[in-house]
Amino acid sequence: MTTEKISVSPQAEKDRVVIFDTTLRDGEQSPGATMTHEEKLEIAGLLDDMGVDIIEAGFPIASEGDFRAVKEIAKHSRNAVICGLARADLKDIDRCWEAVRHAKRSRIHTFIGTSPLHRAIPNLSQDEMAERIHETVSYARNLCDDVQWSPMDATRTEWDYLARVVEIAIKAGATTINIPDTVGYTAPVESAELIARLIAEVPGAGDVVFATHCHNDLGMATANALAAVAGGARQIECTINGLGERAGNTALEEVVMALKVRGDIMPYYTGVDSTKIMHISRRVATVSGFPVQYNKAIVGKNAFAHESGIHQDGMLKNAETFEIMRPEDVGLSATNIVMGKHSGRAALRAKLKDQGYDLGANQLNDLFVRFKELADRKKEVYDDDLIALVAAGEDEARDRLVIRSLRVVCGTGGPAEAELVMSIDGVEASAVETGDGPVDATFKAVRALHPNDARLSLYQVSAVTEGTDAQATVSVRLEEDGYIATGQSADTDTVVASARAYVNALNRLLVRRGKTGDDTREISYKDVS
Repeated sequence: MTTEKISVSPQAEKDRVVIFDTTLRDGEQSPGATMTHEEKLEIAGLLDDMGVDIIEAGFPIASEGDFRAVKEIAKHSRNAVICGLARADLKDIDRCWEAVRHAKRSRIHTFIGTSPLHRAIPNLSQDEMAERIHETVSYARNLCDDVQWSPMDATRTEWDYLARVVEIAIKAGATTINIPDTVGYTAPVESAELIARLIAEVPGAGDVVFATHCHNDLGMATANALAAVAGGARQIECTINGLGERAGNTALEEVVMALKVRGDIMPYYTGVDSTKIMHISRRVATVSGFPVQYNKAIVGKNAFAHESGIHQDGMLKNAETFEIMRPEDVGLSATNIVMGKHSGRAALRAKLKDQGYDLGANQLNDLFVRFKELADRKKEVYDDDLIALVAAGEDEARDRLVIRSLRVVCGTGGPAEAELVMSIDGVEASAVETGDGPVDATFKAVRALHPNDARLSLYQVSAVTEGTDAQATVSVRLEEDGYIATGQSADTDTVVASARAYVNALNRLLVRRGKTGDDTREISYKDVS
């Protein structure tokens, strides 16, 4: 087993920014965003394929499910360093090492809160905390050659104490020092100055990599991360779509494209293949149940859309008039060929490949049937329609609850009636319920077949494409016994999409509650780094 660190040439060492993706750890801590074991492995594979340097695969001691996921990701990694998170505790570090040691390149990431507010949680004095930092970082380094240390809430830690504990961590063997803006408190000028000062004043700082981990509570995560790079940081911690606790984290797609587009003022580069960004963005949105806002930078639906007449005229004459990036740079097809009911399998396969989906024969055949059904209901099937079809079929084979048929009758003079047939663990059952409208009746029918006390905390409908025959994407968030799960589905029938989204969320609740062996509630691990 080797645990070699990332190495770059002397020239590249100055300019290369290492991308550390924490979608599977910090991103998964978003309420309702927990992924299944298979989804974690899939996302890790996509991150590895796109050239992410380090994948923080999870928090191994958090649960048996998290441990298994990190261990499997470590075994299957090809290029990326696989990192696990551990508190400043020897048992945490042992559990983390047991999970990541199977990777070709492993990293232990250990942390402790150093600000006055966070020191009060374990009730440690400054000296007691300093001693624990030395003990735990030294212990981790004896297990693994690549150790990252983070002073949680660093941006609200007293300067003298921050400098002191960073020096201790370096002397104890940390190879990467991460400076987290845990609560999104800092501003770009402060972010740059803090990194630069640590590098200039802390003994041994020139022998380690400094990293930045920014949250977006004030909307400055990306700006703070790029400012930290200007100050000397050479590792950015980020997530796909900016997924993460509260307002999220620095978005991978934003920092990667900012460095690529504005190399004139930020002469740095990453090893990420930007043409794979759109595909992984869509997949993370699907498996997390967190749709991407339309005007989200880089990956939003409107990021390369132009409606204003002046903008359209300029685009027709020269695309650079209103676009600073090409759609192809982030994995979007330059043209949008509309599919229809006369399109064949070859055209469907080619169109899906343009969108980053390389399906096997069985998957393609299944999707082709559903594509034809959709094409019979719509005049034109757009790229976003196809993406919604792919997403709708990704998880059904693993779901315990599957809708087989739904018939709804509603009128102006009385309640709506829903007749639902659903498969529960492979056994079909049916129910008929009435309610205040078709969606209410349908949800009641689902509850009749699968009794639950889940509270509906979010119900959101948006159109995938334009027109009265557009597919509707429905997002549902459920809360039950402290667990949160989000479901999503798309269909030309809004009621059908609603039913599937509701059932999708229930399936995720079953996973979150540990009924399939993936219990994520063994310890509390919110607000880490």
